[in-house]
Order: sequence, then structure tokens, then C-alpha cells
Amino acid sequence: MADKLRVIPLGGLGEIGKNMMVFELGEDLILVDAGLMFPEADMLGVDLVIPDVSYVANRIGKLRGIVITHGHEDHTGALPYVLPQLRLPNGKMPPIYCTRLTHGLISVKLHEHKLNKEADLHMVQMGQTVRLGKFTVEWVRVTHSIPDSAGLAIRTPVGNIFHTGDFKLDHTPIMGEPTDLLRIAELGREGVMLLLSDSTYAETPGYTPSEYVVGDALDQITAHSSGRVIIATFASLISRVQQIIDASYANGRHVFVTGRSMMDNVKMALKQKYLEAPEDILVPLEKMRGLPPEQITIITTGAQGEPTSALVRMANRDHRHIEIEEGDTVVLSSSPIPGNELLINHTIDNLYRLGARVLYSRIANVHVHGHAAQEELKIMLSLVQPRHFVPVHGEYRHLVMHAGLARAMGVAEENAFVLEDGDILEIDASGAKVVGRAPADYVYVDGLAVGVDRVVIRDRQHLATDGVIVAIVSIDKHTGKPIGLPDVVSRGFIEADMSDSLMERAGEVILESLAGAEHVAGRGDFNTRVHDALSRFLYDETRRRPMVLPLSVEV
Repeated sequence: MADKLRVIPLGGLGEIGKNMMVFELGEDLILVDAGLMFPEADMLGVDLVIPDVSYVANRIGKLRGIVITHGHEDHTGALPYVLPQLRLPNGKMPPIYCTRLTHGLISVKLHEHKLNKEADLHMVQMGQTVRLGKFTVEWVRVTHSIPDSAGLAIRTPVGNIFHTGDFKLDHTPIMGEPTDLLRIAELGREGVMLLLSDSTYAETPGYTPSEYVVGDALDQITAHSSGRVIIATFASLISRVQQIIDASYANGRHVFVTGRSMMDNVKMALKQKYLEAPEDILVPLEKMRGLPPEQITIITTGAQGEPTSALVRMANRDHRHIEIEEGDTVVLSSSPIPGNELLINHTIDNLYRLGARVLYSRIANVHVHGHAAQEELKIMLSLVQPRHFVPVHGEYRHLVMHAGLARAMGVAEENAFVLEDGDILEIDASGAKVVGRAPADYVYVDGLAVGVDRVVIRDRQHLATDGVIVAIVSIDKHTGKPIGLPDVVSRGFIEADMSDSLMERAGEVILESLAGAEHVAGRGDFNTRVHDALSRFLYDETRRRPMVLPLSVEV
């Protein structure tokens, strides 16, 4: 019997970020992308969210390689965390294949995590093919908000697949060449069994504007601002950095770079000739003091309001080199990632308080998103003419709307699949159907810990909503009976002036719960009695449910 192709999203479907897709055929398996996601507001203390790779780890002998579409963190940022989990049976890390700029950005990230010497990173050219078991992967040029972005033409014995990666149809990109529509049309004529296409802006009608719009806006801002211009953008948005350098040079400004990831990426892009900077325009931060404000442009991280980023430190007045002054113009050159709106708004408010003029995408043309709007998605469907269609990269509503566009463009109703993370789609000559589920939970990164337990997050949420009560009871180790009144301490639960009398009564409730024959207070029994009695009492008194931690001390 012929092998069935399995298509399994481990991230990126039903959310923005942590993009990862599994293609499995017989004894061969490849991964497309390995991205991260920023935590949502209720993920307390979590730094990043990455995909669950346990499905792949359990089949590690099948893994032939990881192929990357482009260099943004939502497609590459999980690599330092998942590579150690995906060691092949020979102990080595799986090979990673990507284009040149993507190679540079991943190298910077792996170096930061001290994995660069172990990682097996391979650079490919547009149009090049790589054989990975039963899969043959070709990188096809697409335009996105970062150079060297690619779609993937994947040939298999079951049929051809085209994965667009993130794309838009910008015919005048700032860097590189436009989307290779000719090659995509050729693939369509060959026959495409399955199209997976970017859905991030599937609810936006019309076309996405060209990056040139932003270049004009930045030129006007650097020309007509009387003070310093501080521009925050993504550290991987190399083409935007070039636009800022060009606008600054044209208007007699020197450029200063701050933010560790931005400095690392700019250094790498200059070395690889992705950035062109006229002589003496890029200046170290230490030399900024002597220059007049109208000759200064600062490029920084922090457009998403990340708490430790350079822009947020400026807004909070704790940046080592830069203080926001009246007359500064601050530009946030990015779209808010869903979930980051509160952080961004808070940063904008603080910048205004310090006297800055703030420009962002809602009030100025300072950012163009990198994703195809509805008419561009229709062009892609028209060129590829797939038999089966799976919308990828977007929240659930985006996937549903994109599937609707596909049906309107001629894809059969039963052949357009709105999947969620973990769904297993099987395809063979007779058709396609969802046959089950793979593990695809959120994996939390908290400091150095990868895979923080959900119980820990739940406990943090509990603590954040109702606080904690610690009941410390001294126990006679011979009789098992409590000695004296228990010490009950509360944090984040109740106002100080109400606390004393309530805690005293809580102590009496604990003593009542432990009354009885000698030696009743075994550790398990003690915890249950104190926890249940105290929880009941506190709820009756306050209608709140704090976390209750019983603690016995034998004396």
C-alpha cells in the first residue's frame, strides 16, 4: 500500500506566532519553521512560548531536516530551545536549511545560546533544491517585510506541495526582487496537490501597500523634525533599517544603534552586505553627546513594548545612554502583535509624558505590514490552482476567511481544511481527511527553564487574583497536637487594617480543624484538614479564594 502524507501543524494555526509544520511520509519527516510567540497577558512570568515537539522527538529516527522560510523570530526563534530536544539517534542536531540572510540571523541567535558550534546550518540559494528522504524541497522567492524570504515547493511521491511562507506581492521591494510569480505559475501548471498559504491579513480587503510608502514617510520625518528622531522596529527588519539609514543620510543625520539584538543584526547585515551605510554615518552611542539634536537618528528595539527593550528603558528613564527630551520624535515602525497592545500603549503614554512627539501606524504611514491582503491571496490561489488547501499562519477567524476565499476561487468545499494546532491531515491519491490529533500544547520558556508546567502558570494566576495565606502550626511531635495559636500570614489577600482580626480568627478555625485524638496530625491528614477548613472559612468571610499553604513545624 502506498504511503499516506501526513501534514501536522504544531504551531501557527489559531494564533499569531510559533509557526511550525510537520510533513511526514513513511519513514521520512521534515519540519518547516520553528518559531516562537510572545506570551499572552495571563501567562504570568513567561518569557516566550514555543511549539511542543514531542511528536517529532518520539519519531526522531525519521527526522531528515528543518527547512526555514525566512528569518523572523515567529519562524526561527524556537530553534535554540527545540534543537537540544531533537538530537538525532547519532547524537547530532538535525540539519537546518535556509537562505543567506536567514542563515545570518539564525547564526546570531544560536551564538547567543552557545549552540553555534553544534548546530548543522546549511545555506541555500533561491531556486536550489535539497533532497531530504522522500521529500525534495525547492526555495521559491517571495516578497515579505524581510529580504531572502521564500516559499517552499515540496515534491513527494504522493504529489506536489507549495507552502507560501509569509508573503505579499510587493512589486517594488526595498531589498531583493519581487515574488517569483513566473515560477509559482509553473508549479501550478505542473500540478499542486496541496497549497498552504499565509492567512495573517485574510480579513483585509484589497492589496498591501508597497514598502516605498514607508521610505517616503521616514524621509519626511527625518527632514522636518527639529530634534532627535528615535525609530523603533523589529531587530530582524533589515530593509527598514536600510530605509532609516538612507533617510538619515539624505537629511544630514548620523545614525546610532541601540538594543543588543538590533546591534547584533545590524553588524551581521553590514558584514554580509545586506546593509549599505555611507562612510561615517553609523556612529557609536558614546559619541552622541557632542552632536546637535537635528543631526541625530537612533534606531532601537522595543516597538512591541517589550519590558527589557531599549525603547521601554528610555520611556522609563533608565537607559544608560539615552534620555527622552522635549523635542524628540519617536517613531514606532511596526504593527502591534496581538496581545502586546497594552504594553505598546503604556510605552507611548510614557513617551508623551516625557515631552516626545510619538508617531505610530494608526496615525502615520510609518509601517507597512508584510502579509498579503485578500486580492493577493486570490492571485496566489489562481496561479497555484491546488487540489487541496490549508490556510496557515493566523488566528482562527483568519483561517476561516482564507478558506472561504479558496472556495470562491474554485477549491472544492470538501478540499479546504481549516486545521488547528495538532490536527493530523492525511492525504493520498483518493483524497484527504483529518484522522486524529498530535500533542501540540504551549511550551513555556521562563528564564532558563523550557517547558514550565501548566500547574505553575495556574498557581501564578491564582496568586495574582486572590493572593496567598500561609498557616504555620507548631505540632508536638509526641502527641501530634498543636501547640499555641497558629501563625497565619497573608500576602496580596486582604487590606492590613482588616487582616489582624481575621487572621486571629483563622488561627482558631485551624485549631478546631485539628481537634481530636492524639496523633491525628499525620502530614497528609494535617494538610487536608487545615487547607479545607481555612479555605471554607475565608470564602465565607470574604468571598475570595486565596491559595492556602499549610505548614507544620514539629517541636
